[in-house]
Amino acid sequence: MRTVQTSPVELAPPLRLVDVSKRYDSGAGGEVVALSHVDFAVAYGEMVAVIGPSGSGKSTMLNILGLLDEPTSGRVELRGQPTVGLTEKQRTDARRESLGFVFQDFHLLPTLTALENVRLPTAFLPGDATDRARDLLERVGLGDRLDHTPDELSGGQKQRVAIARALVNEPDVLLADEPTGNLDRETGTSILEEIRRITDEEDVGVVAVTHDDLVTDYADRTVELVDGVIQDG
Repeated sequence: MRTVQTSPVELAPPLRLVDVSKRYDSGAGGEVVALSHVDFAVAYGEMVAVIGPSGSGKSTMLNILGLLDEPTSGRVELRGQPTVGLTEKQRTDARRESLGFVFQDFHLLPTLTALENVRLPTAFLPGDATDRARDLLERVGLGDRLDHTPDELSGGQKQRVAIARALVNEPDVLLADEPTGNLDRETGTSILEEIRRITDEEDVGVVAVTHDDLVTDYADRTVELVDGVIQDG
């Protein structure tokens, strides 16, 4: 678990958007506003659900939070530091060091075992992450599936592998895109309980973009996006 030094100065949130807007050229001189003046932050150990109708800007917001896209205006802060001006390599390094990703479609490599999939983000880093990967898989209830490939796992088990993989680098924030989208209700509940438990233990901030009302039951707070604008209240 991350150790945080106590200080009279308020700790900066691990990830923040400040007055972020994102506009796309729609052709013929027009533009689409995907996000408009969004202020958002997630704290260590906090789970935030981001909801809204299709086309509301949720995916754009997640991509900007994940340093996969850049805002047209405003800024992204990682551990209190602006990310503007980072090179592509620096952005990649920042993602690897500070962010974990969980996807609706799992994105596991089919030829690798569960243990190998979890270790994958550490492949080009110094040290051996095998013990950390094994510990995470045991904590999500897959200690007896270490050598199983994805085609030998259920949907819920694949998502647990994906959660373990996202946490292997001890990120500050876990970004989850429809984490229950491909799961039945019972399995989705189990996965959310796992995300809630293990991220509390790791003191990780969680941002979960979702259409599933079940996710909001496990979140500390819910943010609604409509037409790229965060709704008050």
